[in-house]
Amino acid sequence: MKFDKYQIAWEVKQSLDELGYKKPTDIQYKAIPQILSGQDILAIAQTGTGKTAAFAIPLLSMLQANRHWVPGQNVKAVVMVPTRELAVQIEEVFKQIGRYTDVETMAIIGGVEIAPQVARLKKGVDVLIATPGRIADLVHKSHLNLKKVDFLVLDEADHMLSKGFYEDIKHLLQFLPRRRQTLFFSATIDETIKDLAYALVTKPVRIQISPKDPVSKNVDHVVAYVAMDDKRFFLERVIKENNDKKILVFVRTKVRAERVLKAMERVGIITATLHGDKDQKDRMAILESFRSGKNRILIATDVSARGLDVKGVEFVVNYDLPDVAENYVHRVGRTGRGNHRGKAISFCSEEEKPVLKEIESYLTQPVKVMTIEKNAYEETLAISEGHGNDWKALIADNEAIKLKKGKKRK
Repeated sequence: MKFDKYQIAWEVKQSLDELGYKKPTDIQYKAIPQILSGQDILAIAQTGTGKTAAFAIPLLSMLQANRHWVPGQNVKAVVMVPTRELAVQIEEVFKQIGRYTDVETMAIIGGVEIAPQVARLKKGVDVLIATPGRIADLVHKSHLNLKKVDFLVLDEADHMLSKGFYEDIKHLLQFLPRRRQTLFFSATIDETIKDLAYALVTKPVRIQISPKDPVSKNVDHVVAYVAMDDKRFFLERVIKENNDKKILVFVRTKVRAERVLKAMERVGIITATLHGDKDQKDRMAILESFRSGKNRILIATDVSARGLDVKGVEFVVNYDLPDVAENYVHRVGRTGRGNHRGKAISFCSEEEKPVLKEIESYLTQPVKVMTIEKNAYEETLAISEGHGNDWKALIADNEAIKLKKGKKRK
């Protein structure tokens, strides 16, 4: 079934056609008709499956069809998300798909001037996107009246709980109307998430998109055994051999991110880092540069792994394996999104092999090994501009050593 067959607003259909949305993904196919019919949704789906559009398309259509505002209502739909990056990205999806509608969407985030955001909110917006903590703050300061909300969406619910938002969400229940439509999306489900979900949804339609391999079929992912101190040379090679590609590199810590950036700068590769030490203005500028392709290489920590949604990421490089096995899926899910194919390569050092085993256990299958022959490994080190030598230098050094040994024998 194609999008032009759905009972959605023509304004939404027009933007979908221009954006290249032809056929729905599995989660969109299963969720959109149920949401349009007014059902609550409990959806379990991995990153990269098209979750955002699965709720944005029907919400935009319903909001466009009903432009009536009730007294005291300044927001019709609230979308709760775990990070400000995801809030900004979801806002962009709503704006793109809703470009021909009259629906107004707004993300409220920290780190920027709050007064203009509050002033705009008080005038009324159709869709508000923010973290549970930010929403709770707006409610307590009387800037937001949740009692008049028609729709509530929780996206990446499991990630919100891991970031400590459980109490905020539970607390907000008392401010929400009983009659509302709730859409609950999570990549994983456990007893805590289930408890929260059933406190929010009413007789939900349960949708589960969970293939045996949690990594998208659109991603070719491999692991390469590389010594910890040699990783920078292999990253340099990957980047230089794919110099027209958009590449996202994941490292374990923000300190490590800056070190890798410096290592790349030494060999003439321009990149940027995204981690918790960046203020909001810088984070937004860095992401915009990466999205536009002005900067093709971005080095990020796991702070960004779950919320980063950038079109056209063709390579994900796990420079360091993640501490938590589940984060491997979220990292790799930054490529191969929707109907596009992507590639992911992980560098695994000797000391990281136990982590790789945990990842493979989580995936319930081994990650394909990319064999690097000894000659190819040595060549990668030798040709690096940061290694201080090249093949000619190696040959010259080798000849000098032979000559020196020959003189000693004489």
